[in-house]
Amino acid sequence: MPSGLAFLLLPFSWLYAGVLAVRNWLYDMGWKRPATFAVPLINVGNLRVGGTGKTPHVTWLVEELLRRGHRPAVLSRGYGRRTRGPRLAGPADSASTVGDEPWQYFQQFSARQVPVAVAEDRRLGVAQLLHAHPALTVIVLDDAYQHRAVQPTLNVLLTEWARPFYQDWVLPAGRLRESRRGAWRADLIIVTKCPPGLSAAAQAAVAQRLGRYGRPTSPVVFSAYEYARPRALADATGESRAEPAAPPARTPAPGPALLLTGIAQPGPLREYLESQGYTIQHHACFADHYAFQPADLAALRANWQPGWPIFTTEKDATRLQAPELRAERDQLPFYTIPVRVAFLDNGAATLRQLLPGAPTPGN
Repeated sequence: MPSGLAFLLLPFSWLYAGVLAVRNWLYDMGWKRPATFAVPLINVGNLRVGGTGKTPHVTWLVEELLRRGHRPAVLSRGYGRRTRGPRLAGPADSASTVGDEPWQYFQQFSARQVPVAVAEDRRLGVAQLLHAHPALTVIVLDDAYQHRAVQPTLNVLLTEWARPFYQDWVLPAGRLRESRRGAWRADLIIVTKCPPGLSAAAQAAVAQRLGRYGRPTSPVVFSAYEYARPRALADATGESRAEPAAPPARTPAPGPALLLTGIAQPGPLREYLESQGYTIQHHACFADHYAFQPADLAALRANWQPGWPIFTTEKDATRLQAPELRAERDQLPFYTIPVRVAFLDNGAATLRQLLPGAPTPGN
C-alpha cells in the first residue's frame, strides 16, 4: 500500500481508475468502436506517466521496419508544442511547433523519407499521414496506449525495470494513467532500462509478476540502454554557429562535467556518465519537456569552468535549438549522448516475429 500523502489520495485514485475502467469497458464490449485503417498501426506506450523509454524503442522499431523494406511513419501527440491539431513535421518546424520527441524523430529520419506527424486525435493524424503519403506501409504510434479511439495492430507496453507498473498506483496516489489491468491489452510487454547482465532467474521472476496482469499469450522481453560516444551539439544539429568562447573537443576527456536535463528519468544517464569517469559538478535538472530559457543557460554557465563539457540528451537538444537560446548556447560546450536500445537474450527476435513482414512488391 502507498504511504503518507499517497495513502490519503487513494480515494481519488479509485475514482479516476473507475472512470477509465468504464471507458475501457465500453470499448471492450463494442459500445464504442475504435477506428481501423488499411495499414498496420504499431503502438508503443505505457501505463505510467513518462520515463519508460518510449523514444529509443520507437527509434528501434522504425529502423527495423526500414530494414525490412517498409515505408514507415511516426505519429505522436506532440506533447509540449505551441500548436494544436494535426500537423506534418517539416524543415521549418521545431520542438516548439511539433514537440521535442517528434522533432527528434524528424531530425533522425527525415533524410530516410520517414514522415513524422503530431495530432491530439490520432484518428485525424493517421488520416492526414495516409492522405499526404499514400505509399506508407506502417505507422508507429508514439504513446497512444490509452488512446482507444484507434485500433493498433500491435500493442507494445513498456514498463521500467526499476519502477514496474505492478508496484505503482493510479494517479494521483501514484503515477499510473490507468489501472494495472490495462496491461491485458498488450500484445508484448518490454521491461526497459534493465541492467545489461540481468540474469535469467531475475527476468523470470519479473515476467511472472507481470503475467498476473497481461494476457498469457503475450510475451515479456527485456531491454537495456546502450550509450554512444558524446557528440558535440553543433554536429548533432547541423547548425552553423559563431565561434564559441570554448570550442568543444571531439571527445571530452573524463573529469569534471555538468549535466543539463529536462526528462522524466535522468538518473540512468548520470549513472552512465559517472561510470565513464565524469564527475558531475552540477546537474541542472528540469521537468520533462521543460522549455529552457536564456536565464537557465546563464545560470548553468555560472557553474561552469573552461574545459568542462556539458552533457545533455538528444531530446533536450531539440529544445536547446530554440533561436532565443542561441547567444547563451553557443558560448558553452554542449554534448549529446545518443542512446539506443539493446534487447537481452532473444528479446529482439521475439519482437521481430510480431512485426509486419516485408511489404509486397508494388506497395
